[in-house]
Amino acid sequence: MNITFEELRRIKHALPTGSIARIAHELNLDEQTVRNYFGAHKYQEGQIVEWHLEPGPNGGIVHLEDTTILEKAKQILAEDHVSSEN
Repeated sequence: MNITFEELRRIKHALPTGSIARIAHELNLDEQTVRNYFGAHKYQEGQIVEWHLEPGPNGGIVHLEDTTILEKAKQILAEDHVSSEN
């Protein structure tokens, strides 16, 4: 899947507090691995995630090999949106 780096960071910043920990817990990952997925560069503290950045507009295009973390983040955003409507 391809997504702009800007969009990937927008999704990360839109997540409610505690979402990185929740994603890590639910997917049995280290929290830093989840942060790395969203563009952090502290590889020594978490697994290196499989994505490739091509230079371009909006921070470039990120090719994600595995979208599991992104899908979980979008699920959390959808839940947060529903709960804020009620």
